[in-house]
Amino acid sequence: MDRLVNTVRPYAWGSTTAIPELLGVRPTGEPQAEMWMGAHPGAPSRVDRGEGAVALSEVIAADPERELGPGAVRHFGPRLPFLLKVLAAASPLSLQVHPDLDQAKEGFADEEGRGVPADAPHRNYKDANHKPELICALTPFDGLCGFRDPGEAAALLAALEVDSLKPYVDILHAHPESHALREVLTAVLTADPESMAETVHQAAAAAERLSALDGPHAPAYAAYAPAYAAYASIARHYPGDPGVIAAMLLNFVRLQPGEALYLGAGVPHAYLDGLGVEIMANSDNVLRCGLTPKHVDVPELLRVVRFEADAPAVLRPEADSSGEELYATPIDEFRLSRYVLAQGAEPRPLPAATPQILLCASGTVTLRGAGDDGGELRLACGESAFVPAGEGAALTGEGTVFRATLVA
Repeated sequence: MDRLVNTVRPYAWGSTTAIPELLGVRPTGEPQAEMWMGAHPGAPSRVDRGEGAVALSEVIAADPERELGPGAVRHFGPRLPFLLKVLAAASPLSLQVHPDLDQAKEGFADEEGRGVPADAPHRNYKDANHKPELICALTPFDGLCGFRDPGEAAALLAALEVDSLKPYVDILHAHPESHALREVLTAVLTADPESMAETVHQAAAAAERLSALDGPHAPAYAAYAPAYAAYASIARHYPGDPGVIAAMLLNFVRLQPGEALYLGAGVPHAYLDGLGVEIMANSDNVLRCGLTPKHVDVPELLRVVRFEADAPAVLRPEADSSGEELYATPIDEFRLSRYVLAQGAEPRPLPAATPQILLCASGTVTLRGAGDDGGELRLACGESAFVPAGEGAALTGEGTVFRATLVA
């Protein structure tokens, strides 16, 4: 068992207070957006096995079968296939999608073959892997996820009463689902920048006005009031950005603590506000739709986006007889679960077949190794540990622990 020393990334959209409050430390005044736990080369966690702090990525590289287990190495190679994060958003992240595995392989090979530098700002594919992800709320957490039904999107846009949006409303009413969504998103992202900026300005002002609608005599579209408030907030952060109109095509969702969203390949999404635990496959492949000063490659984006309307499927954990509460997802690279521990309860033994990272998200818990000489680690809120494959351990204490591992 290894206590992890983790890096906090200071992205501009991050909260100045949420991660410090979780860790019980004084805020620095600077944004603290993501705390990374794992072996990603961009910011690997560090461990100390008696000879000073070493990157977890180096520990795994020195003996991958011992740290990850032979089965994981056969299936995923000699690397930890997931990255666990605490994510703290105070303003919207970029509107984005991730490729599937075949698209990532093709895109990476193409850019490598054309000699696009790995650090080029217009590079889309940093690696040949897909990037499915799961976000689990620790506080109320707002986001956008997947396309609205075209008819619903048309009603939402029409209620804004912005003349330059009417052609999009007509398209959404007149064409089959996938064609309508593709045509409108393409039109939004390729529109004249000055004209689109004015459309965004008008739409944002209307969304601000409609966000206040409420009460028994409000019109039918008052049901969109929380979404209108979110879109108006996005526009304040990104005035004139076409991504504001693209965001209006997407479902607004508010997660309550303990609820989660799984985001598969091709699903457009953005995180808006809140604190959560995020787990993802170890990849940096992102295609952006807007809400960012970074490169937006519209043709490649349109190749990757899945133009299907779908209501967000909010996940709630399902408990088994051992007390482990699983967030079920359809991929093998990661598996997220949690334990809610009560003081004085029997120790909760952890499955040992796969490598795992444990994050204490509330309270204080103790991780005890198997056997008389297994040792123990005390984890306060915000602290985490790495347990290699095959190493037995059990949890005691009072608090909530998230367990990140992979499918055996």
